[in-house]
Amino acid sequence: MTLLVEQERNGALLAWYRAEQRSFPWRGESDPYKILVSEVMLQQTQASRVIPFYERFVDSFPTAADLASADLRDVLAFWTGLGYNSRALRLRETARIVSRDGWPTTTAGLVELPGIGPYTAAAVASFAFGRRVATVDTNMRRVLSRWHGESLSGPALRTVAADDLGDPAAEWNQAVMDLGATRCLPRNPDCAGCPVCQWCVGPDSYRPPTPQGRFEGSARQLRGAIVRSLVGGAATEQEIARQTGFPAKDVKSALADLSDEGLVTVDGEGTYRIAE
Repeated sequence: MTLLVEQERNGALLAWYRAEQRSFPWRGESDPYKILVSEVMLQQTQASRVIPFYERFVDSFPTAADLASADLRDVLAFWTGLGYNSRALRLRETARIVSRDGWPTTTAGLVELPGIGPYTAAAVASFAFGRRVATVDTNMRRVLSRWHGESLSGPALRTVAADDLGDPAAEWNQAVMDLGATRCLPRNPDCAGCPVCQWCVGPDSYRPPTPQGRFEGSARQLRGAIVRSLVGGAATEQEIARQTGFPAKDVKSALADLSDEGLVTVDGEGTYRIAE
């Protein structure tokens, strides 16, 4: 693809984004802490679900220093219901590091922080620090695969994303993510409503991933139920089983996992509580 064609496509994409962009409380934010909170919450969670949790969380812990000094039980009280509670623990660990040492401003530095993977590091570097890096998430993978007519992944995907990256990079990243979330859908994409359809090979090069297993009755549901129970107060294994309604053997296994992850502790009398 020629440079002129890439410029035309990126120009059309950005014009569409400026007119149609979605509104989120973290959009336009430059504070790396608030950007990180939003990005961690958005991991495996729909944006519409994240909004109320994000707003309550940053109201309660408005800075990294506030989160760093908070009790984990208080942190989880504002996180419970969002799922994947270990994200909150890792987020507090990161808050403690950056409150002490300051913020790394590159993807290489950010990815060294607890719970931050390549995408989240790129997002914070781009949106908070103006780094010219592509934020390669599932939406971007889908969009770029369809633009180029091949199922991209791994190093090939990262190379294509870096080559296609427009300016301003942060705005281009948001535009591609919005395009993937509202037009270039995994199934039944709205090609007729796509602002860059004339520069796209088509939707058939992308294959949607296998849907995630059902939540009801899953280990994820049990772990969340245990955390909610312990946010309300310390309890024994038997009390947790009664409160959650899950079989005792499953509760025992989940408590062991949560303990290994540092989310809960148990004393000599067998009473579990949220870790400090």
